[in-house]
Amino acid sequence: MYIVRLCCIAVITAVCALILKNNKSELVPLCLTAGGILMFLYAFDYLTESVEFIRSFTEGAGIDNDIIRIIFKIIGIGFLVELTASSIKDLGFESVSDKLILCGKIIIFIVSIPILNSTYKIIISLINLA
Repeated sequence: MYIVRLCCIAVITAVCALILKNNKSELVPLCLTAGGILMFLYAFDYLTESVEFIRSFTEGAGIDNDIIRIIFKIIGIGFLVELTASSIKDLGFESVSDKLILCGKIIIFIVSIPILNSTYKIIISLINLA
């Protein structure tokens, strides 16, 4: 049900932007930004429920909180970079958008190094057990 409402917000935003494009083209970026913010805020309510479930699941499974925090940070960076890059691309600056995406990938790689280190330690400990 959430996805249907979210799609309706997207369609209404697109129709409003199309109408504004013919009459007041300078308001189109503002309309698209407002629609994007509404969609993000609507999805955020659904996200909080999922985060609480994941938090309780990881506590029960005994997974380290630092690893989960890094994973959420990576997901957040990815979403933020994608949202910003799409907005910049909508404004017509595709080269800036591409550079932002590349920088986001570099930052995600750097942030994920502790996970790689943890995975390496697990593999080494499994090899030593055999």
